[in-house]
Formats: sequence, structure tokens, C-alpha cells
Amino acid sequence: MTTQHIPAAPADAAPAARGLSLSQRERIRSAVRSVVVIAIALICAVPLYVVVINTFKNSGDMAADPFGLPTHFTLENYTYALENLPVVQATINTLIVTVVGVFFMVIIGALAAYGMVQKRSKLTAGIGAFLMLSFVIPGQTLLIPQYKMEAQFGLVDSLLGLIVLYLGGATFCYFLIVQYMRGLPGELFEAARLDGAGPFRIFWQIVLPLIRPILITVVVFETMWTWNDFMTPNIYISSTEKQTLVLQVFNAMGQFSTNWPLFMTITTIALIPVFLFFIFCQKWIVAGLVAGSVKG
Repeated sequence: MTTQHIPAAPADAAPAARGLSLSQRERIRSAVRSVVVIAIALICAVPLYVVVINTFKNSGDMAADPFGLPTHFTLENYTYALENLPVVQATINTLIVTVVGVFFMVIIGALAAYGMVQKRSKLTAGIGAFLMLSFVIPGQTLLIPQYKMEAQFGLVDSLLGLIVLYLGGATFCYFLIVQYMRGLPGELFEAARLDGAGPFRIFWQIVLPLIRPILITVVVFETMWTWNDFMTPNIYISSTEKQTLVLQVFNAMGQFSTNWPLFMTITTIALIPVFLFFIFCQKWIVAGLVAGSVKG
């Protein structure tokens, strides 16, 4: 019985039969991802573009073409806002409240988490369950008792009163930090105690550097919440010289008519510090989120 000889395919035909190479497929996937991300970013940037571009127009130009470039470029809106409105003072007030409030929120939350992790017992478990109630009770139901307490201590219409109210956000910091801190190896604490380190030294020199990723994440969340909060300063602040930037944006809204270019100018001024915060802290923010996502 004779066997029929089948000629082998050329060597250069094998890659073609398999299609694109691995590197080529990866480049295509990378290009598709880039196109999708850029498209989403452009869509998200449209409202910001509209706000910023209309700050350089007058009311007539904005009404004629809100999406187009200004026909007569002007800085009158910024000049008027800075010279006739307490925008600078409001920015300083917001910076004070945000920086001081976030600092103490994070420190209190980290200290509480450290105490809970070091002293695990039924008592600390009960305290943790009690703190969970702060996420169950709506904040609006506490406005009247909080206002009475602030008035009793003379903290109404003061920046210190706002900071004291914002310290309630330390509970949120605690719940984020305590879960991260429980994953730290206990051998580090034992070794530090054997070397003669006290609890506060262990906290400042060992715990804080190890939980830096979650601290950065908490700082970002709390900074955004404090900076953009409207309800608390609107209720507790009545003096113009103590108002925050968000209140200045709200005050730009007229009852019967609104100067929209001026409104968008104040909105842009309120966004600039947050934008600079993200640009300056971008490296640490991304590193903190990535480290927290791959922890363990």
C-alpha cells in the first residue's frame, strides 16, 4: 500500500495562519483603551469647558453662543469678583476650615483605630458597633440638637464651630483606617515593645508610615467633602466675612435674574484650589490608591 506524501506548509505561513502576534494584539487593545478613555474624558470635560470659557464673556456673548469661544475676550468678571465680592476672604476661610478640620479628623480617626486594634475586647467591639450608628442616622435629624450645642458654647457663626462640626467625619476615617490597620503584622508591635517603645512612639514612628496609603485616600475623601460642603456653613454661618467659597457661589444666584458669567467665574475660582490640590498630590494619591488595592 502506497502512502501519499503531503508537502509541508512553508515556514513563513505559520504566523499568518495564527493571525496577529501577541505584541500586535496588545498594541491594538492598548489603542482601543486609549480611544475609549480619551472619549470619556472629553465628554466629562464638556461641562468644565462651558463653565471656564464663559467666564471670559459678557452676558450677551454667553446668551448668543454659550459653547463658542468669546468674541471679545475679557477679564471683567474676575476683576469684579475679586474687587467687589469677598472671594479672597472666603477662600482663606475655606482653606482654614479644610486644612485644620481634615488634619484633626485623620489624626482622631487613626488614633481611634489604633486603640481599637491594640485593645481588642467586648468593650471595644461594642464601641465600634455604637459608632456604626453614625452611618444609620441621617445627618439632618441632628441639626437642631447640634445647633443648640453650638449656640450654648458660643460657636455659632464662627470658623471654630465649623471645624468642631466637621470633626464628626473622624468616624468615617476610623472605619476606613481600622480595617487597613488590622492587616498589619502584630510582630512589629511586639518587637517595638521589647525595644522599649511606648504606645505613642509605636503609633507615630511605626503605624503611621505603614498606613500611609489609606491615610492619603482618607485625606482625599475628607478634603473634597469639607471643601464642597454647602449645608453646614449655610446653616451655621451668617456673617459675610466668615462665609466659605461655596456660599459665595450660592450668593451669586439672584432671586429673579442671575449674572451667569459672574456665577461661573466664582465657580471657577472655587475649583482652582481643588484642581491644584490634585495636580500637586497626584503622585501620592495614585500611589496610595494602588498600594491600598494590592495590599496583602
